[in-house]
Amino acid sequence: MTPRIVVLDGATDALVERLRAVRAAGDVPLVTDGRLPEAHREAVHALVRDVRLPSGAAWAALTSGSSGAPRVVVRTAASWAESFPAVSALLHDAAVPRSERVVALPAPPSSSLTLFSLAHALGGGPRPVFPGQGPDGDLAEATAFHGTPQTLRALLDGGRLPRLRTALVGGSHLDQGLRADAESLGIRVISYYGAAELSFVAVDDGTGLRPFPGVDVDVRDGELWVRSPFVALGYLGTGGPLRTDGAWATVGDLAELDGDAGTGTLRLRGRADGAIITASATVIPEEVEAELRQVPAIADAVVFGVPAGGVGALVAAMVEPAPGSPAITANSLRSSTASRLGPAHRPRIWFTGELPRNTSGKPARAEIVRRALAGEVSRVVG
Repeated sequence: MTPRIVVLDGATDALVERLRAVRAAGDVPLVTDGRLPEAHREAVHALVRDVRLPSGAAWAALTSGSSGAPRVVVRTAASWAESFPAVSALLHDAAVPRSERVVALPAPPSSSLTLFSLAHALGGGPRPVFPGQGPDGDLAEATAFHGTPQTLRALLDGGRLPRLRTALVGGSHLDQGLRADAESLGIRVISYYGAAELSFVAVDDGTGLRPFPGVDVDVRDGELWVRSPFVALGYLGTGGPLRTDGAWATVGDLAELDGDAGTGTLRLRGRADGAIITASATVIPEEVEAELRQVPAIADAVVFGVPAGGVGALVAAMVEPAPGSPAITANSLRSSTASRLGPAHRPRIWFTGELPRNTSGKPARAEIVRRALAGEVSRVVG
């Protein structure tokens, strides 16, 4: 029988067993999220209806990065299963018996990082628990965590993970303050860089981002390429940023490599297609965002370009104030960034407010830009 896509809602009740049943039938599960805009949900259902799946497809996951409507990424079973031993080693704590290992998954099941952990559970990995599933005691059982920095912060602030020993953190930038807070509680923090299309690429135990076991990396003209058994088959329907060159693949992220490709450390510089061309300079938003996050009054930031005649674009930023910080003013922003950023990289237009986020906890970049350009968020003037 020809495999088909089976769409599952994002309800966590008995989700592992529902996934097991779909896989046992030889079909490909796709978990959706009820919080997606109606137009996005309809687009996903239209895409998977009567679709012809590539040979070997076993899992399908939604991804939009932070920039727009969902894409559907499909992959083989082996492309995840071959990384299970390495992930188990990262999550392992010798003090916790195998039968008692439980992983907290606060990001929605529709996110590829959570879906990976559910696949891992089917393959013998730790038992998953979700926020809001049954009594709070469920989360209190968790000995490991896999999710985004934002969800880790929320759980730590709520004191809901008393048995937590290891946190595997991906999806977006990990603030060093959050790492320090977790480590002060005796939690070992492993952050990683990856993508729905590439899976795990590099991990950082606090000493720098290094290739994940089994992954080779190469930086070509500033662009990061990987050779890995974990790369997805591709997309259903319209393509995305994944490109291949023989055994190598990239999603267009920019990086620098310090040292040799096997043991050196990577420094990520953002996505090439998100670069802002302003006058004669090329500005990588993620580089500016990293500097803005060092400002005590700023909890998080998203940088983007605003079209401007003659110079191409002006650098703009929407900043989320840190809790309890003084009111953000244009003067305070200018003075706090003057020594951190070169003239071309300093935002000329500032917005402030709580950053909207997608279902995985990442800042919803496209929605932030839309709101800013539509005048729906507060602009910092003066």
